[in-house]
Amino acid sequence: MNAPATVQPDSFLTLHYRLSGLDGTEHVSTFDMSPATLQMGGGQLAASLEACLLGLGVGEHHVFELEADDAFGQHNPRLVERIARSALPPGMELKVNSLIEFSAPDNASVPGVSGGIAGLLRELNETTAVFDFNHPLAGQPVRFEVRIIGIL
Repeated sequence: MNAPATVQPDSFLTLHYRLSGLDGTEHVSTFDMSPATLQMGGGQLAASLEACLLGLGVGEHHVFELEADDAFGQHNPRLVERIARSALPPGMELKVNSLIEFSAPDNASVPGVSGGIAGLLRELNETTAVFDFNHPLAGQPVRFEVRIIGIL
């Protein structure tokens, strides 16, 4: 008799998950929609969140509370940059508190980054824009709720 499948570092999963602050503020949830599918190790979830999933079986439902260092790390002030508006792509729609995608230059080789990076537009004036390239939940403890639906 085979042991029931559990999440392994290379598993392909179907699951529901919710990320919220410890105060209950929800940031992401699939519980009210179609479940998510992901390849463990594929970068769709932070490595710290994937680590919580290891060893879980189909049907299991867990809530993990992670300190900032164990979730998305501390907020790094060096990842907040003021950029001249003239250096931004023409026609880029700029709205404060919106996430802006930047594509990497063709010759850029940044380990672990494929295609580009996103920054939250924090501040905007006539000549400059301030972008925060930290994860939006950096510096905050989080609650990670998960229900495993399927494991391949």
